[in-house]
Amino acid sequence: MRRTLKFLHTMGAIGLMGAMACLVVMLSFTPPPAVLAGYALMRGAMGAVASWIFLPSLALTLLAGLLALAQRAFHNAGWAWVKLATGVLMFEGGLVYVQGPMRQEADLSAAALAGHGDPALLGQALEGEGGTLWLLLAVATVNVVLGIWRPRLIRPPARAAGP
Repeated sequence: MRRTLKFLHTMGAIGLMGAMACLVVMLSFTPPPAVLAGYALMRGAMGAVASWIFLPSLALTLLAGLLALAQRAFHNAGWAWVKLATGVLMFEGGLVYVQGPMRQEADLSAAALAGHGDPALLGQALEGEGGTLWLLLAVATVNVVLGIWRPRLIRPPARAAGP
């Protein structure tokens, strides 16, 4: 079970970081909203990556990590608890600042292209999205480092010497 959880956690992390790297690259090639057809196409692709790769990978990573942490071997490991805290940040940041806005912008741009939306509402969060993705990539990298090197962050209390 332990190896299976480690495998699933690792595969989820690979997909998660790959999706974020992909979104950073796509964001840098996104035309301005004034070029509505190109903008809508790119935002649709970004919404698909966020929905079909980023979100499932995020869920798999968090779920496998939580199940692994439930094992007794990790209860006294400080690095595992730090990974839990940063994993919760990744989950919240991923849902609130990546997946949701990416999907919403894809829908808004498709509606504007079809003539049912206001193109002036598009592209308002472009700069913030890139910064958020870079920050989440940094947090994910810290999680990988913690998982590989497993530093001792808390030390067990010293035992009293016997008589």
